Amino acid sequence: MERSFISELTEKENNKKVLIKGWVSEIRSLGKVQFIVLRDKTDSIQCVVHKDEIKSDLFNKIPKISIESVLEIEGKLKTSKQAKKGFEITIEDLNILSESLTPLPIDTSEKSKTMIDKRLDYRFLDLRRPQINAIFKTRSKVFNIVSNFFDSKGFYSINTPKITAAGVESGAEQFSIDYFGKEAFLTQSPQVYKQMFVVAGLERVYEIGEVFRAEKSHTTRHLTEFTGIDLEMGFIKDENDVMNVLEELMKYLLKEVKEKCKNELELLNVKIDVPKKIPRITLEEAKKLVEKKGKKVKENEDLDAEGEKLISEIIKEKYDSDFVFITLYPWEKKPFYHMRDPKNKKVTKSFDLVYKGVEISSGSQREHNYNVLKEQSKEKGIDIDKMSFYADIFKYGAPPHGGAGIGFDRLIQRMLNLENVREAILLPRDPERLTP
Repeated sequence: MERSFISELTEKENNKKVLIKGWVSEIRSLGKVQFIVLRDKTDSIQCVVHKDEIKSDLFNKIPKISIESVLEIEGKLKTSKQAKKGFEITIEDLNILSESLTPLPIDTSEKSKTMIDKRLDYRFLDLRRPQINAIFKTRSKVFNIVSNFFDSKGFYSINTPKITAAGVESGAEQFSIDYFGKEAFLTQSPQVYKQMFVVAGLERVYEIGEVFRAEKSHTTRHLTEFTGIDLEMGFIKDENDVMNVLEELMKYLLKEVKEKCKNELELLNVKIDVPKKIPRITLEEAKKLVEKKGKKVKENEDLDAEGEKLISEIIKEKYDSDFVFITLYPWEKKPFYHMRDPKNKKVTKSFDLVYKGVEISSGSQREHNYNVLKEQSKEKGIDIDKMSFYADIFKYGAPPHGGAGIGFDRLIQRMLNLENVREAILLPRDPERLTP
């Protein structure tokens, strides 16, 4: 008999013989009647066995089965007012495929709370909880939705090296490795390669891949390895073209998640609000707004975590939006490849996207003129001619272009209202965690 997934079963199939396989969530014994709640990747269902309808040795074996053991059960679907789904399976045969040890190192029943570090140590058990499982089912769907969006907008998917000789970002945050006797680095960003392939003629590119930051940050939003959604696009008018694509992406993504992840959102008790329009304010405007609420921000400084949270609250109240673009960041705080605003050379044509109080994306229009880029790099104490792999990109015809990077894990965290970004990753890496 072919296996059925639990979510495929319906009460219309009353008396149909079925085969299901999964993990034991619960066992109850009530005299001559015993119940097993079996769970697979799609759902769970109550299975019932009556003493006078099955072999005695099998009936007596059921109470000894441990929670999280793996079973296959054959039986008939029966309508039942008492069952949670309106129907249950009357067991005719049962086979133990794998027994679970007891006690379990963490509680999979969700009756008690386990600290996140212990849960991450036993992530394979943690995911057996339907709510945790729902996070990663949603994440998988988000990955596909984002890819489909970029494909529909004429972007090409690229795969870039994660081991590099050098980068164009700050070297202090790079992991160095021994590469056959040479010093190499784990990439912080595919920035060089995004620009390279726009200039190469692909014009619009994106990548969803791993990036690394050697930051000893112990916060609910920082990691040493994370998944980035990176995009770069050529022949733009200015940075607003990039923001327009990001805004369209967020609207499309949330609309699709709302439609395609209904079961997961219900399990997680999450309500998705699709923005009608994402407000855009300058950093100076954002500072004035938070200062009115008593938050002081130094000149030429970015908003800190508290400031991002506060500006989100203000924007939510004023515009009913969970998102806000903050634009025109100071030149002295941004990388040399950001284009300066011709109206005010002290700021760059850059932006951050803040979602529910946390920055999830940064981007800008890039400087595509080689001579200007060379001068800007000198101001930052960098000689780009020593990075010929980067400098050469702009010597042979580079279109106006810009792009952004989105923290995929932070995006999931904010969307699903998770307390810690590590909740949004199967096996997170931070300054203390290298296993499993």
